Amino acid sequence: MTTPGLRVDAERNRQRIITAAREAFAECGLDVPMDEVARRAGVGVGTLYRRYPTRADLVAAAFEQKMAAYAGIARDALAEPDPWQGFRGYVERVCAMQAEDRGFNLVLTMSFPTAKRFEADRDRSFADFLVVVERAKAAGRLRADFVAEDMVMFLMANAGVLTATADAAPETSRRLVAYFLQACAATTAEPLPPQAAPRRMYRAMLRFAPDKR
Repeated sequence: MTTPGLRVDAERNRQRIITAAREAFAECGLDVPMDEVARRAGVGVGTLYRRYPTRADLVAAAFEQKMAAYAGIARDALAEPDPWQGFRGYVERVCAMQAEDRGFNLVLTMSFPTAKRFEADRDRSFADFLVVVERAKAAGRLRADFVAEDMVMFLMANAGVLTATADAAPETSRRLVAYFLQACAATTAEPLPPQAAPRRMYRAMLRFAPDKR
C-alpha cells in the first residue's frame, strides 16, 4: 500500500517535471532532450519516464492548461456580438499564443490520441470554431469558401514564420496574420485553388509535427 508520504513525494515530482517541461519546451521547442527536462526538474531520468513513458505523454501534460485556454478563446469568439470580430479575435489570439511559446507553436499542429482531456479541449475548441466560421459567413463578412482546414494551413504557415523569425524579427508573424485576415474578408475575396481533402491535410499535419517519442 502506498503511504501518504510517498504520494506527496510523487505529486511533488510530477509538479517539478511539468514545470520544467513547460519552461524547456517554451525556450527550446519540443525537441529538447528528456534528460534536460529531468535535470531542470531535479529528478532522475527514470523517475521522469515512469511518470511519462513517451515524449508525447509529457508534451500533452505540459500543455494541458494552455490547451484549455485555447478552448476558451473559441468560447470568447462565440460570445462576441459581432461575428467578424469574433472570427478576427480568434485568429489573432491563437496566433499570439503560438508566438509566445515555441513549444505550443508546434503543439497546435499536433495530435495526442492518448491524452483524453487534452484532445477533448481541442475537439471542443474545433467545434466552437466551426460555429464562429458559420456566423461570420452568415453575416457576409467572411469569404464563403473558407474552410476549417484553412486555419490548420495558416497555423502551419505561422509556425514556420515564427521558427524562422522569432529571434530576429518577431513582428513578422503579426504582419502575416494581418495578411491572412484581409484575405479572409468577403469584400476582397477572389476564387481560390481547390482545397486539399481533410484527410490529406491531417496527414500533412502529422508529417509537419516533430517526432513525439
